[in-house]
Amino acid sequence: MLDTACLSTVNLAEVIGRFVRDGHDAHQVLKKLTSTMIEIVPFTAVDAALAASLVPATQSLGLSLGDRACLALALSRNIPAITADRIWAQLRVGVTIQFIR
Repeated sequence: MLDTACLSTVNLAEVIGRFVRDGHDAHQVLKKLTSTMIEIVPFTAVDAALAASLVPATQSLGLSLGDRACLALALSRNIPAITADRIWAQLRVGVTIQFIR
């Protein structure tokens, strides 16, 4: 999936943050990630509004801003959202959900 994957800048911040918590340098992680085929997609004001519009459908499941940013990107591009979070199976927001495990 990585050769066609894209990642919003909101989710990029989450990924880098996870590595930083494990003791890695943020700039080195960014350099490594941007050297892959993964497309990094800026999170725009339109994306922010779309993510915010998902609050009513996602709030009861406890989804975060990062989760909604991922869903907004999938919606705007009409592509599946990829996750390991099984609670997403309960979502009804017009996005196909694919699970990595």
